[in-house]
Amino acid sequence: MEIRYDAAFSQPETNQLRSPMNRLLFFALCALLLAPVSLAQAFSDDDAKIRSAMSAAPHFISGSATILDWPAEEGGEMAVLREGRDDWTCLPDMPATPGNDPMCLDQPWLAWAQAWMSHGEVNTTQMGFGYMLQGGTAESNTDPYAQGATMDNEWMTEGVPHLMIIVSDADMLAGLPSDPDNGGPWVMWRDTPYVHIMAPMPLYEPNE
Repeated sequence: MEIRYDAAFSQPETNQLRSPMNRLLFFALCALLLAPVSLAQAFSDDDAKIRSAMSAAPHFISGSATILDWPAEEGGEMAVLREGRDDWTCLPDMPATPGNDPMCLDQPWLAWAQAWMSHGEVNTTQMGFGYMLQGGTAESNTDPYAQGATMDNEWMTEGVPHLMIIVSDADMLAGLPSDPDNGGPWVMWRDTPYVHIMAPMPLYEPNE
């Protein structure tokens, strides 16, 4: 749109914006012209987040899952980006982390994740599954809240696409390896309330 300056607006005797009604109409017109841009940007952002969330798991799960957004601030509500089935919930890439870490979680895993985010108590009564097939971000294999590498926290520098599994009794995991380099599934965060199995999987490449 080309906007031209009209000299008439600079003349006191013909200054059309001095009328309160004309000023109101002028600003209303500006709002109408700018609103489609803002709405389009919002829809574009939401669409990108939905695509990100759906990339976390195969389409037979993510295609009909409820998709939530991360809270705008710690302790805030998760906005619903797309309504869906209530047994699977997907979230887009976490904006606060450097890696690409969208996830799809079933109900037990969603409860686990909420407990982990709030440093709360985990109460898992059944096996649960979570998908992170885009990998993730660097993190500790032993400390659920580590912010960086130390001499003894087994820092993993690269996220690996994986399936996550939780069980109701941590003793069930006693015989499983905890080394992420063993070439197969391993137990992460052993001896913490947030212990779970990590099973490496191929990178998921959804069809656009």
